[in-house]
Amino acid sequence: MGHQRMSGIPPPNPGSEAQRPEVKPRVRFAPSPTGYLHVGGARTALFNWLFAHHFGGTLVLRIEDTDLERSTPEMVEGILQGMQWLGLSWDEGPYYQTQRVDLYRAAAARLLESEAAYYCFCTKQEIERARAKAAAEKRPPRYEGVCRKIDRAEASRRKAAGEPAAVRFAVPETGCTAFDDAVFGKVEFANAEIEDFVLLRNDGSPTYHLSVVADDIDLKISHIIRGADHISNTPKQVLLYRALDAPLPVFAHVPLILGPDKTRLSKRHGATSVIAYREEGIVPEAFRNFLALMGWTSPSGTAPEEASSVGTPAETSAGTRAEKKPGPSKEILPDAELIRLFTLDSISRSNAVFDRAKLDWFNTEYIRAYSAERLLPLIEGEWKKQGVPHFSRPLREVGLSNGAPAAQTDRESLLATIDLLKPRARSLKDFAVSFRAFFSDQFDPDPAAVEKFLKDETVRKSLTELGERYAGLQDFSEEGTEKVLRDFAAEKAIKAGPLINGARVALTGQAVAPSLFAVMLSLGKERTTVRLRAVEVLTARAVSVSTKA
Repeated sequence: MGHQRMSGIPPPNPGSEAQRPEVKPRVRFAPSPTGYLHVGGARTALFNWLFAHHFGGTLVLRIEDTDLERSTPEMVEGILQGMQWLGLSWDEGPYYQTQRVDLYRAAAARLLESEAAYYCFCTKQEIERARAKAAAEKRPPRYEGVCRKIDRAEASRRKAAGEPAAVRFAVPETGCTAFDDAVFGKVEFANAEIEDFVLLRNDGSPTYHLSVVADDIDLKISHIIRGADHISNTPKQVLLYRALDAPLPVFAHVPLILGPDKTRLSKRHGATSVIAYREEGIVPEAFRNFLALMGWTSPSGTAPEEASSVGTPAETSAGTRAEKKPGPSKEILPDAELIRLFTLDSISRSNAVFDRAKLDWFNTEYIRAYSAERLLPLIEGEWKKQGVPHFSRPLREVGLSNGAPAAQTDRESLLATIDLLKPRARSLKDFAVSFRAFFSDQFDPDPAAVEKFLKDETVRKSLTELGERYAGLQDFSEEGTEKVLRDFAAEKAIKAGPLINGARVALTGQAVAPSLFAVMLSLGKERTTVRLRAVEVLTARAVSVSTKA
């Protein structure tokens, strides 16, 4: 970042203007659609969203699509989908920079008129030769202000005559440019280290620095919260604000996100696109909570007991299933708590490390804490993606009502099954893959589980006969089904363990599942009977699956 200096003394911004703005703040998230929404961009969007909501401000979405060669409509759509999946709604926009070029050219004209900028007639070849010469002489390869020396009247005449010219900003030749950062404190850059940067290319297209500053002034952005990799851009933008006679916003540069090896997070560390985590079955709120704690820490001792609950009043009211608390950890912070606690002065200066195991922990905690009603639409989305044709569940007797058995509806049965399975789920995807047999008759058994627990022909024949016993069972409850199995084992003088393990595989296709008798109740009498009777078919199918693999 050049020869900038960062003071260890906190600036006045964090404790006053940055944290308690006199007017409601206006912040922006400004992605470039040269790629999908990545983890770092999502964290920046989240911090802006939290800050805006904390103060009742406005989040503006701006698409910086001036790189026509790399920006595509598909990438724009991917960014919007990523934000929508994360639940990060914006209040204004999206604004597209390609539709605001006149604003940038007008700003450049103002800078030319005030002599804060000048025309540059140097060709690309001339600039490249000058940079190569500087590099050979071990000097910084920067533009040396050749055209800055041209008389302005002469430059105007040449431009009017049609000679191609870019527009460059005239950086002060002495002194330094400084700004107070709400995270890093006072940051200074020596002006001698800043070259006269291009504002408009010779084809009239704007560069990044001009367009973002013109946009932020026009949109009245009060706080710029972005990645620390933008610190080196900031002195150029500060110079532009001053030259355009506009007040400086509050800058807050957040730490970078690194991979486990402490290098910049990239594809080699795994998924970086937000949408990829949706496809992996991550719960949006878990991902938000995880991202929020990457570079930000909730104020010590301020998180109340309620911070451990991920429910909402609407979901814990009478007549609905209550959310469970995932535990006392103050890392579990639902949206309302994140918004209440979020401040810029709690952002760390140290880079954050992306810990995938931690993300999986958050996901597991949220799945366990969500009510079945809240999980169901998320699970249905996974079923649709995986093509799971889930079956209807027959009514079953679950208790007594006025002395008579009470029937459980199909939906109630489905929700009960989700409640049975969610303590074992690591992702939403499990409900369409590992737990598929609980919702569909079309599932592939695990060949290893079949080989381990159904290889014995005696076990398979016993399970087939056990299925016949269950067909005639009147009390199809957990207690009733367990009694039948254990009585059957005693009658046949065999151990109950192999029958239990084999039945679990026959019913679910997996070696690991909840209590066998809870599984039977979840599947229902008819499906339990049919699957036990068809154990030979399932075993043959497992061999077929293993052969294909």
